[in-house]
Amino acid sequence: MKKVKTLILRTAGTNCDKETAFAFQVAGAETRLVHINELIKNKSLLNEFQILAIPGGFTYGDDIASGKVLANELKSKLKEQILLFIKSGKLIIGICNGFQVLVKMGLLPGINSKVDFSVNATLSLNDSGKFEDRWVHLKNEKLVSKCLWVKDLPEIVYFPVAHAEGKFIPKNEQVFNKMKKNGQIVFRYSDQLGNEPGYPGNPNGSVDAIAGICDPTGRILGMMPHPERHISYLQHPNWRRNKKSLKTMGTGIEIFNNGVKFAREHLLSV
Repeated sequence: MKKVKTLILRTAGTNCDKETAFAFQVAGAETRLVHINELIKNKSLLNEFQILAIPGGFTYGDDIASGKVLANELKSKLKEQILLFIKSGKLIIGICNGFQVLVKMGLLPGINSKVDFSVNATLSLNDSGKFEDRWVHLKNEKLVSKCLWVKDLPEIVYFPVAHAEGKFIPKNEQVFNKMKKNGQIVFRYSDQLGNEPGYPGNPNGSVDAIAGICDPTGRILGMMPHPERHISYLQHPNWRRNKKSLKTMGTGIEIFNNGVKFAREHLLSV
C-alpha cells in the first residue's frame, strides 16, 4: 500500500525533527528530514510529499525573533512552491518554533480568502519574561474549529510547552473576531475542567488563552505545545500514578493520526 509522505523541514537550530518524524512514522507515514538548503536547491522536491511539518527548536538561534529568519527564508525563496502545495489541498503543521514560522511568514492565521502572506499576528515574549518549560492543559475547541488535525482528540488534553516567545497576539480586534468567526482557534490553555487559567496554566499570557490556530480551511495547524512529546503514555509525567487509565499511546498521537488519515484518503493521488 502506498504510504503518505511527510517532509520534516530542518535547518540550523531545529531540534525536534526526529521526535516529529517518529510521531508521523507511528501514525503510518513515511518521513524524510530535509534541510532548507536542500529544498531551495531542489524546489520540486516538495511536490513529492502530502504533508509539510515544521518542528520545534530555535532556528537560527531565534535571531531577530523566534522563527523570523526561517519565515523570511521560506517566504523569499520558496513562496511559489508553498503556494502550489497549499492550493493542492495538502497539509502543513508547525509546532512551537514551527508555529512561530507559520505566523511570521503570514500563512497563519491566513484570514484572507486568498493566501497572500499578510502578517496578521505574532508570537511575542512570554509575560513571565522567562523560558517556560512545563506541562499544560489545553481545551480542544473541536466543536467550533474547522481543524481536521484535532477531531479525534478529547476535549481536554495535556501536552508540554517549552518556549520563551509563545504569547499569541492578533494584529487587531478585526483579525481576532474574524478568527473566531472562521473557527480558527483550535486550542486554548485551560485548567483540568476547561476553564481559562491564569499563570502558569497560561504560560505566556496569550490573548484569549490561545495555544493553537488553523487557517480557514482547517488544513494548516500551528500550535505552541508539543504533541510529539506525548506519543507514548510513558511520557506523561504522572504515568505511574494513573496505571488504571493508561493506554499504550499518548493523546498526542491522535493529531498525527488525523493528518495521515486525511492525507491517505484524499491526497495520495495528488
